[in-house]
Amino acid sequence: MKASNRSPGLADGDQQRMVALLRALAPQEGYNLTALPDVRILRSDRALSRTPVLYDPGIVIVCQGRKRGYFGDQVYLYDEQHYLAVAVPVPFTMETDASPKRPLLAIYMHLDFRVAAELMLQIERERMPAQDDAPQSMMSSPMDVALRCSVLRFLEAMSKPLDAAVLGPALVRELYFRVLTGAQGNAMRAALAMQGQFGKIGKALRRIHSAYAQALDLPQLASEAGMSVPTFHSHFKAVTHTSPMQYVKSTRLHQGRLLMVRQGMTAEAASHAVGYASPSQFNREFKRLFGLTPAAEAKRMLESFAVPPAHATPDFVSSH
Repeated sequence: MKASNRSPGLADGDQQRMVALLRALAPQEGYNLTALPDVRILRSDRALSRTPVLYDPGIVIVCQGRKRGYFGDQVYLYDEQHYLAVAVPVPFTMETDASPKRPLLAIYMHLDFRVAAELMLQIERERMPAQDDAPQSMMSSPMDVALRCSVLRFLEAMSKPLDAAVLGPALVRELYFRVLTGAQGNAMRAALAMQGQFGKIGKALRRIHSAYAQALDLPQLASEAGMSVPTFHSHFKAVTHTSPMQYVKSTRLHQGRLLMVRQGMTAEAASHAVGYASPSQFNREFKRLFGLTPAAEAKRMLESFAVPPAHATPDFVSSH
């Protein structure tokens, strides 16, 4: 029997309505802006082979198509039946299933930590304390009926300027609530609470993202986290599946790529802007990560994938 692409718990008409709304909200391939600064709509008309990405904390809800994330030795599926939640910025590789006839359509939500913290306090006040689930950097969870209904209401509102402006923030809050109380809500809340060793690594990641262009070394990062170098290295790798200095390098290269695409910088200018003393080293490491020279990769992105402007005050470097 052939598996159905229809999302369980959602009528065919509702699923078709979600796809139609997303098509209207995403007229061009790439990341389309919305009335809300932390919400963008992705449309991809083509399959993408494995590519390095760096997601900042947030939620990805796919309504048509399929993505797979490869993080450590695990595969994270996010499609019409699963959403992806990212608690801390982690580099991984991703691939996309899509076609012109059936493009990938997804909602990308940058996490507002203030809203998430307020909700977490309310959730803990209103019910028994959560079990001590281990915090996770990234998780793929099943879409339940309540979340699907919230997504449909959100898309209906986003399709009307007045509704988006007035109702949009409250509907985003509702989507956060669904994720924070969903199948892996305990693990997500534990991660966002930033307690214990996970919290120390989370703060180190924030430090790297705010100071990637500065001279950063392992002893300095470990000292700021209040750990010995071996302990810091071990906990850092447990959270990010990479070493601290490899993470710094990845952050710089992703930011360098965005500077070339968004600001038209040359590879040499971008290399200096992100903290490289040697443009040739930047070029070598860039090609090793992305598979193309800086100029060729920037050209590819500009020609085939719309990248919106950066947030006014970004907290984290990301792929987009």
